[in-house]
Amino acid sequence: MKDPGPAGRMWQLYKMGGLTPAITSMFDARNAQQMAFIRSVMKEQRKNSLYDVQLDNMEAVVFDLETTGFSPYNGDEILSIGAILVKGGEICEERFYTLVNPKRNVPDEIVALTGITNDMVAQAPDLINGLREFLEFVHQRVLIAHGSGHDKHFLNSALWKTSKVNLSHRMLDTMMIGMWLHPKRGRYDLDSMLEMYDVEVLQRHHALDDSIMTANLWSKMLKDIQDKEITNLGDLYAHLSHYGS
Repeated sequence: MKDPGPAGRMWQLYKMGGLTPAITSMFDARNAQQMAFIRSVMKEQRKNSLYDVQLDNMEAVVFDLETTGFSPYNGDEILSIGAILVKGGEICEERFYTLVNPKRNVPDEIVALTGITNDMVAQAPDLINGLREFLEFVHQRVLIAHGSGHDKHFLNSALWKTSKVNLSHRMLDTMMIGMWLHPKRGRYDLDSMLEMYDVEVLQRHHALDDSIMTANLWSKMLKDIQDKEITNLGDLYAHLSHYGS
């Protein structure tokens, strides 16, 4: 009998109840593999509480996204993902960066803000491949971002769109940490926090550079956190709970 090929085999499995509609809708064996990997990462992460991990040797990935706008549930898409590994307060050499093809036009104002053009993303990996590469870099580590609500919404939207799963990684927000450490400060945007902690400013609105700056911010904040005798992730979460962590 003639081999029906990957798409044909997937359709046969779907008719037999062996694959979810989300997988078969792609009709692409590679995308199915990417989805399976993403789902397995989220499943494993749900088993891993990390509350007892000590902050001074915690491995975390500080990351940032650039996007076509601010509403992932109304058509906006991820344009780029940047990330850097930290161990405790040490900034590591391991870094990650990828453009992502949004499969839509990049608005002029976003081109001006980020420098990412339609030509630049035309040959970039599509969303599911960009996500897989990012999650391979992250593994089961804690995620850190500044003003994480934006990034978390876009990651959740992308994970659901590609793999029908939600983000299950533990996440820390340096903005919330700033609010807790300096309740009378008033301004907690990234530029204000970088200035306060005397962090060198690189190229703003570039996913990797923003990640590097946030990693340096985290490193300096960690000293203030430890001065308050907060030593593990669970204790830090408890103190951040009033700020919506």
